[in-house]
Amino acid sequence: MELGGKSPNIVFDDCVLDNAVNGAIGGLFAASGQTCIAGSRLLVRETVHDQFVERLVKAAGAAKLGNPRLATTQVGAITTRPQHPKVLDYISIGKNEGAKIALGGTVAEVEGSNSGLFILPSIFTGVSNRMRIAQEEIFGPVLSIISFHDEDEAVAIANETNYGLAAGIWTGSIRRAVNVSARVRAGTLWVNTYRAVSYMSPFGGYQNSGFGRENGQHSIDEYLQTKSVWINAALGMPNPFSIR
Repeated sequence: MELGGKSPNIVFDDCVLDNAVNGAIGGLFAASGQTCIAGSRLLVRETVHDQFVERLVKAAGAAKLGNPRLATTQVGAITTRPQHPKVLDYISIGKNEGAKIALGGTVAEVEGSNSGLFILPSIFTGVSNRMRIAQEEIFGPVLSIISFHDEDEAVAIANETNYGLAAGIWTGSIRRAVNVSARVRAGTLWVNTYRAVSYMSPFGGYQNSGFGRENGQHSIDEYLQTKSVWINAALGMPNPFSIR
């Protein structure tokens, strides 16, 4: 059972920043934030925070909104009418909590569409991990950027949530990639990529993100009952070599 998430996408200062920018955009805005594994919490090391945000805002601001059936479209609409005002409500909540809007935050008019269900890619900075926009699943194109000091703080922030579905790590250090992957409580970890999936790889979550696994060999366990059989061969059993 998969029940959503509030996945952290962690950017360290030893990564290729442009790759991480693309990963942050693809991890959230490619589906307008409407995926269970969306990287909706972007954790950025303070030493590269400002330059990273600048690049991210520039790239996300150039995204083309439109019909998702068109190859030129990069960000689609909100899928249902009830969800549209819910996303806008969360944007208002973020502003009221003291976070800063660095991009978007409003509805969008899209040429050739009369659905009225588009929302601009929205980026909040100055977010505390205890804000509602950082803790509650919005399921819309709303990204919360949280600054961190060092690896320990990044892991602590990543794990400070009721969810645990997925996480991303951007780093040039294999030591850090292995260490942080082991410490972050999530069912799927990506390093220097995001939203890569395969039917051969188990998928599922920790905590309120659900239980069990689908895909891979582990998914077969969901259809089996395990039995333990204990036999004391020392007492009351015939010699196995005498049985014909």
